[in-house]
Amino acid sequence: MVIFEESKRGRRGVQLPESGVPESELDVEDHLIRPEEEPGLPEVTEPQVVRHFIRLSRLNYSVDTGFYPLGSCTMKYNPKVHEFIVAAPHFTHLHPYQRQEDVQGALRLMYELQEVLCEITGMDAFTLQPAAGAHGELTGMLMVRKFFEVRGENNRRKVLIPDSAHGTNPASAVMAGFEVVEIKSGEDGLVDLNELRKNVGGDTAALMLTNPNTLGLFEKEILEISEMIHDAGALLYYDGANLNAIMGYARPGDMGFDIVHLNLHKTFSTPHGMGGPGSGPVGVKAFLKEFLPVPVIVKDGERYRMDYDLKHSIGKVRSFYANFTVLLKAYAYILSMGGEGLKRVSQLAVLNANYLKTLLSRRYKLKYDHPCMHEFVLDNEWLTKNLGVKTLDIAKRLLDKGFHAPTIYFPLIVHEAMMVEPTETETKDTLDAFARAMFEILDEAERAPEHLKEAPLTTPVSRFDEVAASRHPEVAYRRKEVAGS
Repeated sequence: MVIFEESKRGRRGVQLPESGVPESELDVEDHLIRPEEEPGLPEVTEPQVVRHFIRLSRLNYSVDTGFYPLGSCTMKYNPKVHEFIVAAPHFTHLHPYQRQEDVQGALRLMYELQEVLCEITGMDAFTLQPAAGAHGELTGMLMVRKFFEVRGENNRRKVLIPDSAHGTNPASAVMAGFEVVEIKSGEDGLVDLNELRKNVGGDTAALMLTNPNTLGLFEKEILEISEMIHDAGALLYYDGANLNAIMGYARPGDMGFDIVHLNLHKTFSTPHGMGGPGSGPVGVKAFLKEFLPVPVIVKDGERYRMDYDLKHSIGKVRSFYANFTVLLKAYAYILSMGGEGLKRVSQLAVLNANYLKTLLSRRYKLKYDHPCMHEFVLDNEWLTKNLGVKTLDIAKRLLDKGFHAPTIYFPLIVHEAMMVEPTETETKDTLDAFARAMFEILDEAERAPEHLKEAPLTTPVSRFDEVAASRHPEVAYRRKEVAGS
């Protein structure tokens, strides 16, 4: 139900005073004048409003209410102390148009965050501007393009991307003006070095790589890959979406990566989803520093300032400077965890993933049955062939069991894929309960597969006709006339 369906004429939830603003005698154009008819706002009482939105909130699934094993998204629990920190008046009253002299504390925080991200990743400089991971990818690829334009190597128009990559990788490369070349994975789920060797050359601008990859596997030949790319005169780009698996143990810069983007809203514990708020800082090695977006935060003596004087900067990629509150939460998270704490995060993320993988592999099949990092991928194609049950059916039935569904049908190289990432903040009890639910669903699939195809059965809305919703979407509410309205 939407709020309009509770509306009845004459109901009131607020009382507004009469306007004390005199009518204007200016000659205003007709199309700028408000229509005479009243706006179509709902007429409801205060209790109705409160109950309506509380009811809606109870329909939502969130990491605060349950396990959220969304592969490659690192939906970890976010400490509530960070919400209190960003709500402090010292931060909420800041304004981007204030003089730099008056916001030295904020500039210091951003500068120190840049420095600590350099230390974590092995980079030499960072921009905090990008507003999300994909935005960071685009920023990085625009720097790649500008780098080769300055060098006069305009023939480098190809970007190599593994077939297991996040879908935003090829999209970002194309938006930056490059041609994408897909690199097939080997039988082990890792980059096929022979395929890479065949495709890299003088027209290659970069290789975009996630390590560990989207199958949750670490690219053990990363140093050879790095050497191959650099010998061809190209750059190596790191998609940092999976940094949660190696933070404190391995640094992209030490692997040979030249550019890296991070997802602060994944790795560094700030709430995300439904489009934001996010943050996708981009780090570079020293030889690419002059290509960063402006401004970057620098320290002069004991003062901090925004530096716009970068010779080959790609310019601004975002209004103002960054999603400051997201940076603030990430900064607080890093300080509260410390170096050993960040290593512990990765340690537990990998432990939880391997524990749950081992449990589920007793009855489910794995496409690549190797020790994983932070996530793993189930291959349910055998269920489809033998019982007619799809991964989608399992995901829908999980909703009835009280769990959010993992990522499904990704990566594309696993046809009936279910990607599970438990994160470090879940307990063994939660992982055991999830495994039991998965086994119960498998029992149902063997006993009554048609039952699964009707799931979910306990949610407010049953299964959608996704094809019809895609081809004939209804994106606007059509008000119904209700008796007495």
